[in-house]
Amino acid sequence: MKLKTTSIAFMGFIMIFTSLLSNAMQVKAPAREFYQLIVYHIKDKAQEERLDKYLSEAYIPAVRRLGIKTVGVFKTFNIDTATDKRIYVLLPHQSLQGFQNLNQRLEKDKALASKGADFINASFDNAPYLRKETMIMQAFTGMPVLKKPVFDAPKNTRVYELRSYESATEKLSLNKINMFNDEEMEIFFRIGSQPVFFGELLAGGRMPNMMYMTSYSDKASRDAHWKTFGSDPAWKRMSPLPKYKNNMDRMDVVFLTPTTYSDL
Repeated sequence: MKLKTTSIAFMGFIMIFTSLLSNAMQVKAPAREFYQLIVYHIKDKAQEERLDKYLSEAYIPAVRRLGIKTVGVFKTFNIDTATDKRIYVLLPHQSLQGFQNLNQRLEKDKALASKGADFINASFDNAPYLRKETMIMQAFTGMPVLKKPVFDAPKNTRVYELRSYESATEKLSLNKINMFNDEEMEIFFRIGSQPVFFGELLAGGRMPNMMYMTSYSDKASRDAHWKTFGSDPAWKRMSPLPKYKNNMDRMDVVFLTPTTYSDL
């Protein structure tokens, strides 16, 4: 009788465990975010200061009121001496509709219109930037949401590395993205490069391509991490594989520093 009771109890445990496991397997993965990357090209310190004022005092508070809680703002590394001065604004969206409706919703924001008046109503001969471009990306399945890095180092020493990998065809670009999702992305996490996002470009220039951002406490840390990456056994094993051959034919690397008002 005791053996029978124990057996029934054990079977009950198995049933409960199986049910819990089944429910756990049915939990949906986070939806893949969409990233809007705005790039302002500027000519001098005056335009830089006007953009800083507009973004920090008007624009970012406005998008936060619309539910976008994490906004990254970055500048060209050593912007004072750079020949191509840029300011990058990174916005995560839960859907493409969120991106599509953003400007229309911002146009109705009275606080934005008031606090950003100098920027919004700038005259043609006193513009706050030279040109502006926007890129739209969808997050990789291997990292579906943006991740905020954690540092002890102050913002003014941090380095964010933005990379763009262009491919000859859409199929080859997808192959490179699969390479990241299946194998390459894991190395960045394992060696502590603190990825911020990985995104497939849906609209923008120089397509097809993918973009991603990693972050470091300073330039020396960045260099050390990439040295580690290059000698990693997993990278040495996968990089020469025939299935990944020629899946990327142009790489663009940009070093950035976060602004004092950036959330990243």
